Amino acid sequence: MDVAKDLAAGTVGGAAQLIVGHPFDTIKVKLQSQPAPLPGQAPKYAGAMDAVRQTIAAEGPRGLYKGMGAPLATVAAFNAVLFSVRGQLEGLLRSHPGAPLTVNQQVVCGAGAGVAVSILACPTELIKCRLQAQSALADSGAAGVAVKYGGPMDVARHVLRSEGGVRGLFKGLFPTMAREVPGNAAMFGVYEALKQYLAGGQDTSGLGRGSLIVAGGLAGGSFWLSVYPTDVIKSVIQVDDYKNPKFSGSIDAFRKILASEGVKGLYRGFGPAMARSVPANAACFLAYEVTRSSLG
Repeated sequence: MDVAKDLAAGTVGGAAQLIVGHPFDTIKVKLQSQPAPLPGQAPKYAGAMDAVRQTIAAEGPRGLYKGMGAPLATVAAFNAVLFSVRGQLEGLLRSHPGAPLTVNQQVVCGAGAGVAVSILACPTELIKCRLQAQSALADSGAAGVAVKYGGPMDVARHVLRSEGGVRGLFKGLFPTMAREVPGNAAMFGVYEALKQYLAGGQDTSGLGRGSLIVAGGLAGGSFWLSVYPTDVIKSVIQVDDYKNPKFSGSIDAFRKILASEGVKGLYRGFGPAMARSVPANAACFLAYEVTRSSLG
């Protein structure tokens, strides 16, 4: 029955995470996918706050929640898989039922859950990035943005039909894994370490909500801190044009971004990603823990 409880609690956690975090995510993708400005030209968005202002001016507050349809269903599924696989791995690593796990064991559970979740994350992230980047690219007048996607299913149909079928939906799987595996290892490791630190020992069952919010928020921040450049590479590969791509693969994207923009280019949108990650993951872990304990 533990699987059902992890699934349910993970789903609730995922919904909480999305509602708090999606507007930040929209801004992150817009900053990541805006084309490099021509010499002497200012970039489309001066920074995160400017992107928020322009988005609300052009599309109203609803623009910040653009593309949320695809992740709403999938973030719930995504977190259900993440927490369930982690729960199963915890069970395998426990010396006896109910035994607390060490921080290192939680790192292993996080990494394993990251592998499972990448397979779900890759196609949904591709759809989400296309929808979010579409408005940024269209406004910049970039060539080849004639394809207007009507919504998530429209993106999926287009990719399946004209970008190599199912394989097209898994474009960017390598950088997705390079993000999810170390990122979740760091996140669950930090979460456990902070809980044990705040509880003053391995028994963390008595922690209050405030402590869980702090541990969850900082754990979420550690995810992005550890893997941010791979997320930038994933975003540019997933929104890259299929017929005349700018990048031949992850390593090529890494080299070209470094060459044209320096290390700064690998941290485009880092501010909103961190600003989103802390409250969104605090909401996610709190909702997960509260739901999980209420289910007994």
